[in-house]
Amino acid sequence: MKLALTMALRFAWSGNALSLVAKLALAGLVISISVLLFVVSVVNGFDKELRERVLNVLPHVSILAARGMSQADLPDLASADLKPYGIEAITPVISASALAVANDTILGVQLTGIDGETFSGVSDMAQYLQKGSLAALEAEAFNIIVGARIADQLSLKWGDRLLVVVPGRDASIVGPLPRQRRFKVVGIFNSQSQLDESGIFIRLEDAQRLLRMSGRVHGVQGRLSNLFETLGSRQLLVSQFSGRGASVVSWMSDYGNLYQAIAVQKVTLFLLFSLLIGIAAFNLVSGLMMIVEQRKGDIAIMRSMGTETRYLVSIFCLLGLLLGCIGTLLGVLGGLLLSFMVPLLFQWASNTFGLSLMSQYFIDYLPVSIKLNEVAIIAATAIGLTFAASIYPAWRSTQHLPSRVLANE
Repeated sequence: MKLALTMALRFAWSGNALSLVAKLALAGLVISISVLLFVVSVVNGFDKELRERVLNVLPHVSILAARGMSQADLPDLASADLKPYGIEAITPVISASALAVANDTILGVQLTGIDGETFSGVSDMAQYLQKGSLAALEAEAFNIIVGARIADQLSLKWGDRLLVVVPGRDASIVGPLPRQRRFKVVGIFNSQSQLDESGIFIRLEDAQRLLRMSGRVHGVQGRLSNLFETLGSRQLLVSQFSGRGASVVSWMSDYGNLYQAIAVQKVTLFLLFSLLIGIAAFNLVSGLMMIVEQRKGDIAIMRSMGTETRYLVSIFCLLGLLLGCIGTLLGVLGGLLLSFMVPLLFQWASNTFGLSLMSQYFIDYLPVSIKLNEVAIIAATAIGLTFAASIYPAWRSTQHLPSRVLANE
């Protein structure tokens, strides 16, 4: 085997052994592997960001009643053992649409009243606070935490005052009178998700005062121990809140289709680019056939000296495997380079030219997540295909009659 590998190396690199066809096939293999690795890494990035920046910040399951429900009904549920139902934690919430006003600018936002002590059990928002904390929200009345994009658009800083306006039911000659209150900004969170441009959070008690819901909340939000097992939690919440006009909503309602689309795209793209790798690998057949033709004199001499057929086959199989390993190595390095460089170039272009290329997605940057097991699968697939492509040229190398070849030399 060692001697066969030595001969394979000599056939590959002595003189100008690799034909233009073989070089183009090798280049195609490198490009296909690089692009496949980069595309799969981007899809993995979207999957990771959806889990960590969206699903870990937003509630996994919610039950909300438009008219609200008595907060006195919640303690029994809060003290119950919810883990058998797949629920790790729950927290009461008040949710309403509102207007945020500051520095002569008005924005439509989603106001959420939370219990700072229990909210951290259902959301990782505290991890993305640039300044402030959930404890600061509970320190005194009428404090507020806002998203980073809201703070940018309203030119808000930590400690500034923000006017929050909500629809009111009090009637007047000119119609319903809105209710408003000034809040102190004690936290700014930056999750780099859609929540940054729409979410503001205040104490549960302050939300009850502002919306005049004394002793009442709109519902509860919970975190699931398994994102994909929502049946048990849904049954529990429905049984507890049936007959109150409440509806149960899980993360699947808003992001289920997106998550499935990411999974389908990953499989589809992997198959498509694997076909390109297969085409590039089998293009090496032509290159190896030309090497066989160029070396038929050497092959004839070796056979006339008693070289066994399996030895000749192993030489050209090893030659194909060697080219496949080189192409795969270069392709993996190229894919890793693209995965590291393209997001930086993407961010630079977005900041320099003011582009919003990711505005239609739930994040504003190009995510990349490289998984070593998938890199290994891609590399093994490429090497396996190139080895399979070398079998036919290796077999063809044994079909030349030494007497005819040497007679023409």
